This record gives sequence, structure tokens and C-alpha cells, in this order.
Amino acid sequence: MNEQAPSETSGDLLIAENVRKEFGGLLAVNDLDFTIPQRSIVSLIGPNGAGKTTFFNTMTGLYKPTSGGILFDGVDITGKHPHAITKLGIGRTFQNIRLFPQMTALENVLVGMHARLKGGILGAIFGTPRVRREEREATEKARELLAFSGLGRVDDELAASLSYGDQRRLEVARALATQPKLLLLDEPTAGMNPQETVTFMDFVSKLREQQEVAILLIEHDMKVVMGVSERVTVLDYGEKIAEGAPKEIQQDERVIEAYLGKAATA
Repeated sequence: MNEQAPSETSGDLLIAENVRKEFGGLLAVNDLDFTIPQRSIVSLIGPNGAGKTTFFNTMTGLYKPTSGGILFDGVDITGKHPHAITKLGIGRTFQNIRLFPQMTALENVLVGMHARLKGGILGAIFGTPRVRREEREATEKARELLAFSGLGRVDDELAASLSYGDQRRLEVARALATQPKLLLLDEPTAGMNPQETVTFMDFVSKLREQQEVAILLIEHDMKVVMGVSERVTVLDYGEKIAEGAPKEIQQDERVIEAYLGKAATA
């Protein structure tokens, strides 16, 4: 049974208190306290199996926490369904790319806009003026998001035909189409070459400034984490072991031990 929802704190867009997630006898997230300030870039790091993606999935409604509470923009989202959380303003990408490969880049972004469209089923069937106007506006906005994401020339290309880096950007454009206040990026540079990674880092910084969103990043590339983050939280075996500015985290003995092991540290 979930505990009482956390109380709102000024300046924090998301507040998670005592979040716990168990799978049978496996404890994946252990009583985690976590906050994301408005328009910040925060990274969540840790060794494989540390509980990072499980926590992501708990925030976005894919998993219901075993206990604890999550408050987003003043609303208790603990245990809510994914579509409800998306409507409230949390967008995300996935560790493994989940585009519709046989749809165009434009169509993929339009799918992301579905949560914000107001035309009902009858309006869509009969093609009312309101629905036609909304569809035109959505298409225009989708093209703007593609251009913002550096994909302005591939509107009508199939997602499957895009380069790996462009597919990652398309996932972000689709997530932005939901009009998020908080954007969760799960391993966004995985599989990218060094140049694509540098370009993506610049893109993340531009996202926060021009789209006015907060960003939570799961990332294994420490150059990316240290280059874009204002705060870094480190998990190990589902527990928070460190939190602070990037330079502090780089020097934290518990973090070094978690990544390299006691023998390597010694």
C-alpha cells in the first residue's frame, strides 16, 4: 500500500519520497528520495542493475511503486496510468529505440501529439472543420519540432531509413510532441559515435533553454553526464549512495567503488 504523497517543495517540479519497488523477493528500488528542480538537467547514474530504469518506469506509470509517493507539478502521480502521466507533462524516450519504423518521421511525431489533440471520435469520422484545423496545426507543429531536432530535411523519410543518431533525435522530437514539462532520456547516446554524442550534448542543452523543460538523464557515458548535468544522483543496488554537483560525484569514494569495485579502488 502506498504511503502518503510527498508534500510540495518550492522550486521542485518532481518530488519522490521513500519510493520502493519490489519484484517478488527482488528489491529493485529501496526507499529512494529524489527531486528534480524546475528547468534543471539532472542525471541518474549507477552500475548495470542499479535500479535506474526501474525508477524511470515507476515515475512514468509503467510500474506501480510498492510503497512511497511521487508528486509531479503539485499532483500526486503515484500509481497513475502512463497516459495520465503523459497528459500531466512527463515525456520520455526508451533505452531501446521504440519508433514506428514503417512510419515517416513526421508521422512518428504526430503519434506523440495524440495525447494533446481535442477532436473526438465523431469529429474524426465526419471530418469537422475543427478537426481539420487541429490536424493542420498539429502537422505544422510536428514539422517545427523536427526542424528544432535537426531533422527538418527528413520529414517524409521512413524512421527505419534514418541513421542511428537521427532515430534518437526523432524519439526526442516525438516525446516533445507531448508538450512535457519534464523529459526523461534513457541512455540517449548509447550506440552513438563520438561526433554524434557531442552533437547530442549540445542538443540537450538547447532543449532546456529553448523548450523550457526539465531533463532527467540516465547515461553511462560520463563525459555526457559531467558535461551537461547540474546535479548527479548515483544509485547502487537500488539505493542512493551519492548526490551532488558533477565534480563532487567524480571524487566520491562510494561512487568510485560502485563502478570499479573495492579491489580496483584499493
